[in-house]
Amino acid sequence: MEVITTIAGLREELYPRRAHAQIALVPTMGALHAGHLALIEAARTQCELVVISLFVNPTQFGSAADFDCYPRTLERDGQAAEAAGVDYLFAPSTEEVYPAGFQTQVEVADVSRGMEGAARPGHFGAVATICLKLFNIVQPDRAYFGRKDAQQAAVVIRMVHDLDIDVDVRIVPTVRDTDGLALSSRNVHLTQRERQAALALPEALAAGRAAHALGGDPVGAAREALTEAVDVVMDYVDTMRLNGQSLLAGSITVGSTRLIDNVILDPGAQEVF
Repeated sequence: MEVITTIAGLREELYPRRAHAQIALVPTMGALHAGHLALIEAARTQCELVVISLFVNPTQFGSAADFDCYPRTLERDGQAAEAAGVDYLFAPSTEEVYPAGFQTQVEVADVSRGMEGAARPGHFGAVATICLKLFNIVQPDRAYFGRKDAQQAAVVIRMVHDLDIDVDVRIVPTVRDTDGLALSSRNVHLTQRERQAALALPEALAAGRAAHALGGDPVGAAREALTEAVDVVMDYVDTMRLNGQSLLAGSITVGSTRLIDNVILDPGAQEVF
């Protein structure tokens, strides 16, 4: 695996290989866990060349404090990426991605509204912009995103469609820990008690899905479960569509950590990507 830190360097490496290999891109902000490794595994099985980006994007954070405390584990991430079969790790500096005078942002209107869009104003504009930059830099055949960040995935899919970007966006099923909590880089901030409390989110979404299967209101059932949860602040519960599937999505805050998750509502629906 090669670690590359400049846009020009990555383009130079990829250019001669395009004619003979399908290129996969896995965009990340580092702090790799089993969820990221599932993206890499999907990319590895479907493409000949795998590029993973590792860039903690400052424009995606609502506060400088949140940005500063985001886990940064470049050496460990590099080892994990190499063991997973990544060919190139692209780890640019902030100055490389956003040089002096940078002033362009992509906005995906309707899909960015509500849920995370309401909770984190400007977040999805930052996501769309960095993804478009990465698509232009890498020019991948396929790009891989996790279903846990369902609204983010929907934003990227809409952008790719609207701007006629020649990349196939693949959505990989959410990876969970043994206790059911969706894997997230932010889970490291949870204390033991907070982690136990955080299980209220997947449990509430499961209750909502069960209610839906019986003809009831999934949003109401999930909200009721979260209202009764201890040490949890409910941010939102709502439904959305992703790749033709109905999802029940929710967010909570436990201590100082925000967590998101979702489940598929469609009866008998299969995980697709």
